[in-house]
Amino acid sequence: MPTKDDVISIIKEIIDPELFIDIWTLGLIYDIEVDGRNVDIKMTFTSVACPAGPELVGEVKSKLEASEDIDTASVEVVFDPPWQPSEDLKALMGIG
Repeated sequence: MPTKDDVISIIKEIIDPELFIDIWTLGLIYDIEVDGRNVDIKMTFTSVACPAGPELVGEVKSKLEASEDIDTASVEVVFDPPWQPSEDLKALMGIG
């Protein structure tokens, strides 16, 4: 049975193709629920019109389901609250 930390480890491997930072560090994952061998994710994008959004959702689902400990993974995209980079992330990205 996977733990939340197992799920986070997998998510940290998924890189935003525009910002070249993993989606966990970007703060795009809002919630992780592990129920036995099933995982539910709530995530957002850097913008509502993120061109990489569908690709990222598909990658989250496929990478999680590729784990031998996970049977199903569902991904719900939410925009409330809107994504805002943290001060640490802004410093990492050289903005702000």
